[in-house]
Amino acid sequence: MSNLVSPQIPKTDIKKVAILFSGGPAPTANSVIGSAALCFARAGIEVYGFKNGYTHLVNFQDGSTLEEGKHYIRLDKRIEEGIRTSRGIIIGTARANPGKMLKNPLDLKDTEKTAPLLTVYKALRSLGIDALISIGGDDTLTTAAKFKLVMDALPDTEKRVKVVHLPKTIDNDYKGIDFTFGYFTAVEMLALEIRNLLADSEATETGYISQVMGRKAAWLAYGAAIAGEASLVIGLEDIHRNWYDAEPTVDPETGNKILGKDGKPLMRQVVDLQKVVDRCVDVIQAREAEGKTAFVAVVSEGLAEYLPLSEIKMCCSDDEYRSLKPDTFGHFPVSQLKYSSRLGRLIAEEYKKRTGKSKKVVGLQFGYEIRCHQSTAFDVVLGSQIGVGGYKALAELGKNGVMISVGGTMDIKYPAFEELIDMSRLRAHERPISVGSDIHQLARYIEGWVKE
Repeated sequence: MSNLVSPQIPKTDIKKVAILFSGGPAPTANSVIGSAALCFARAGIEVYGFKNGYTHLVNFQDGSTLEEGKHYIRLDKRIEEGIRTSRGIIIGTARANPGKMLKNPLDLKDTEKTAPLLTVYKALRSLGIDALISIGGDDTLTTAAKFKLVMDALPDTEKRVKVVHLPKTIDNDYKGIDFTFGYFTAVEMLALEIRNLLADSEATETGYISQVMGRKAAWLAYGAAIAGEASLVIGLEDIHRNWYDAEPTVDPETGNKILGKDGKPLMRQVVDLQKVVDRCVDVIQAREAEGKTAFVAVVSEGLAEYLPLSEIKMCCSDDEYRSLKPDTFGHFPVSQLKYSSRLGRLIAEEYKKRTGKSKKVVGLQFGYEIRCHQSTAFDVVLGSQIGVGGYKALAELGKNGVMISVGGTMDIKYPAFEELIDMSRLRAHERPISVGSDIHQLARYIEGWVKE
C-alpha cells in the first residue's frame, strides 16, 4: 500500500456543521477555518460559517429564518486556493457571549440564565446543524463548555448538537496547548517593532517603553522582548508580593469610597509603581556600565489594572477617568489604558535624580495592528493542523466536548472541557508565565544584568 493514501470518507451521523469565530482577531484565523471547512466539504458534510460570532445565533427568534449571506455563508462553496494564507477572518468575529450569565453549576437550573444558550441551540437546529466548532479565547472556550452542559441537560427526545473548541488567543494564556495559533506571528511583528526602536535608541539615546497586549499573562511581552532583543521585559507575573500595596476603592465620578458587603471600604490591590521605575533605571545604569546607551523595555498591559487610582488619573483624560467603573474586586477596566508614557516620565525623573543627567524616555502602545498580520509559515502549519483536528474530532472520532490541542511536533490531542475548566465557577484555567521557568529565565539571561 502507498504511503500517500488520501483520507477515507468517514462514517458519521454529522451532515451539517457550523463554524464560528468569537472575540478579538488573531493572525492565522483563516488557516484554521479554511482547513476545517475543506475537510468537511470533501467528506460531503455541509459547512455553515456563522458571521460575527454568536451575534446572529443569540438573536434568533422562534419562527424566524437565518439567511445565507446575511447571517452565515456556506463555506463548503467558498474554499478557494489562498484562503488559508489570507489575512483577516473570512466569517468575521464579535464578542457576543450567550453563556455570560452562567457563573456556577447551580445556574444551569435557572431557565432565564440558560435561555441564551438554548436560543443558540434552536438557531442551529433550525438549519439542521449537527455539530458546532467554536474558535476563540478562554471566554469562548468557557461558553463552549457551558453549551455542552446545556446540551447534556436536554431531554432524551431532543437532538443534541455536539461541540468542539479550537483555542485562539495571541496572549497564549491557554491551559492545554503549548502555543496558540497566531502567537508567533504577533511576536514576529512586535519583535520587528522592538528592533526598530532599539536602532533608534542607539542612534538618539532615547529610551522607549513598549506596552503590549496581555492582561493576565505576559507571553506576548516575553516573546516580543526576547525575539526583539529588548533591554528588559516586565509582566504582571514579575510583580513581587512585596511590590503590592492596597488602597480603598474610590468611585472616580463621585470621589466617594465604595463599600464592600461588610460595610467597610472595598480595598483594591495596587502595584507600587516606584518599584517598576527603580528596576528600569537599574537596568539603564547596568547597560551604561557596559558602554550601552540604548534602552528599550517591554511591559504588558495587565499592569494597568493594578495601578493606584492616582496614577490611572495621570494616564487618561478627565472624561475617561470619571467614566471608569470598578468591578466587584475593585479593579478598573483599564487593560487597554496607555500607561507607558507615564511610566516613561517617571523613569526619566528617577534617572535624573540618580545621575543628574537628562534622558528622554518615550512610551508607546502596540495592540490592534498585530491582530491580523500576515501569518508566519509556522502559524499556517499550526493553524491548519488545529482546523483539521476539529474535523477529525467530530467526523472521524465522534468526539464531543473537547478542545483541539497541537504540540510542537504537530501531533493532535483532544483534552476534555473538564480538564480545562474550573467547573465550580465555570471558568477556564489561566496560564500565566511561570516565574522561574526556563522561558521566564531566558529573558533574565539576555536582558541587562543588574547587580542585586
